[in-house]
This record gives sequence, structure tokens and C-alpha cells, in this order.
Amino acid sequence: MSGAQGIGRRELLTGAAAVAASATLVGLSPAQAVPVTPGVDKFGFPADQRNVRVLITGDAGTGTRTQWAVADAAREFHRREPFALALGLGDNIYESGPTSATDVQFADKFENPNAGLDFPWAMVLGNHDTSSILPGDGGWLLRGNAEVEYHANSPRWWMPSRYYSVRPNPVVEFFILDLNPLASYIPPLLSEYWAVDGTFMNEQRAWLDRALADSPAKWKIVCTHHPYLSNGSHGNAGRYEGLSIEPINGVHVKRFIEEHVAGRAHFILSGHDHDLQVLEPTPESKGTRQLVSGAAAKTSGHAGRTGPNAALFEDHHQLGFMVMDLSINAVDLRVVTVDPATGAGTEAFRRRLA
Repeated sequence: MSGAQGIGRRELLTGAAAVAASATLVGLSPAQAVPVTPGVDKFGFPADQRNVRVLITGDAGTGTRTQWAVADAAREFHRREPFALALGLGDNIYESGPTSATDVQFADKFENPNAGLDFPWAMVLGNHDTSSILPGDGGWLLRGNAEVEYHANSPRWWMPSRYYSVRPNPVVEFFILDLNPLASYIPPLLSEYWAVDGTFMNEQRAWLDRALADSPAKWKIVCTHHPYLSNGSHGNAGRYEGLSIEPINGVHVKRFIEEHVAGRAHFILSGHDHDLQVLEPTPESKGTRQLVSGAAAKTSGHAGRTGPNAALFEDHHQLGFMVMDLSINAVDLRVVTVDPATGAGTEAFRRRLA
């Protein structure tokens, strides 16, 4: 299948060397967003100025029966209680990302499974979307630009740049980030642009600081692929995979969140771990709550697993998604688990979080 295999070393080096030539798509700011191709009508953001219902899903892009089962449950939910928009928290095209903006994988692993879920999908780049040698190594960051370009080709897919924000109404603003340069298993050593303190990340830091400070929204929600806190198999940033080796232990993700997000946003939404977690804030997070929703096609399979972080809810062995209802006065969260055989959804958790 197109894009299913890793990229060789020569292509990796070529991709890194092509940064300057690709400047029109690398690290675009929201003001430089990719335009929509004439004839492609994007689904609009909600007109309701008081309430927003959001589908939160992650790690979905397999094209397998399990992805379709979760989408079936989301379609049934949408029939009863319509969603205004969705958040796709990365790993949108398994296993290694798309090869171009016309890759058939976009149809097989996004458009077809999500037929009928006809609203904007604000998408986050994940490590599997930027693979080079091994699936998920995050070693070819330029590869993510194919997903940015796809924004111009799809009525659902919303990714006008690698990082951006979406404010559908005064109630909430979503800040979609690309932290792959901080968490790649193959550190971006070949280009200053992608370095931890390089141009891309420094521009993203400055943009986020400004955007969070200037946002008039009641609720500010940061969306990443890599979590800050997780009781799943990847673990907390700074100790990813239980490692102490920098930078693959996620120490730079930890620093980024603590310096630019903690105490400034109400929630961090992430995928990466294939499970469902509603975690409690920590002193380091300064009141910002971490949610993990990465079970839209795969599960970690660890029934009964617990981790180091206090949790209101966690499930590591069932498929599912989250539903967030936001109003000017409250944030209500539901977790829906899904039977892979029938596509039936079951409400497993409901709580007012704010």
C-alpha cells in the first residue's frame, strides 16, 4: 500500500537538505495557511455561539475494522447528539505517513471510515505521520507537510499549517501544536531549522505564548500528539518508555509544556498512548488537566494497568473516544468505549470537569 514502508537513508538526507526549498510549507504560521482549492467546500465551524460539542479521537489512521468500529459508534452518537467538530490527535496515517497530498491512504484511512461525520476535523501531526526509516520514528519531519497540503483537498480535514488555532466561537479556542521535533526517536541533527531551539520551535513557542495570552475564549485547550502526563505504555514526558536518555525520553516536551502551557491552558489533549485517560492536574501542571484519547483504532491491551498519575478514569484495553461539551459556564466530558465486533458504544465515564 502506498506509504506503508519506511523511507531509506538517502531519502531522509534529501528531505533534511530540502528544508530551504520547502519554506513555503514548513512551519507555516496561521496567517500563512494553505488556501483551499477552488471547488473544495470545507465543512463550516458551528454557528452556535454558546455551546460546542467536540469529538476527541486519536491514533485512528489504520483503515482497519477497528477504526471503522469506532467511527460507527461516533456516527451513532452524532445521530443522537450532533458534534460541531472533531479533534484528531495525531498518527492520522499509519504506519509511516502519506507520501503526498494525493496519497490514496487519505481516502482509505480518513475519508472513507469517517463518512457521515461531516464537520471540520482539526488534525494534529503525530510521530507516525513523520516517519523515515522505521514506522513512528518521527525522523522525516518534512513528511508532515503532505498532511498540511491535504487541507486544500478535503472538506473535513483541517490542517492549514503544522501548528495553528481554531476558535469556533467565544466559548473555546483549540491550539494545535506540532511537538514532533522535540520527541523524534531520530533527533533532527541535520538541520538547524528543526532543532530543539531552532527556527521552527522558537517560532512556535513565540506564537503560542502570544496566542494564549491574546485569546478571548473562556476555555483554552492545547492539543498535542505526545502527552505531558500518561499512565500508558509511553509514560510521562521526561520519562518516555521509562528512559533517562535525552532527547528520546521526551524531556524537551516536558520543558515545553511546563514553560509554555502549564497554568495557561485549561486542558491538554493528546494521543500517542492507545488508551483513554482522564488525569488529575499535578503541581507542575499548575491546574492544567491532561486527557489522553488514543484508542480510536488500537489499544495497548493492558487490562487493569495503573500508572504514577492520579486518574479520574483510565482504560487501557478498550477502543473508544471522548466527547466534550463546552459552554460558557461548564466543561462536561464523556468517555465512550466501543465493542470492536459490533461498533456499539457504551458510556464508561461522565464528569463535569470545570
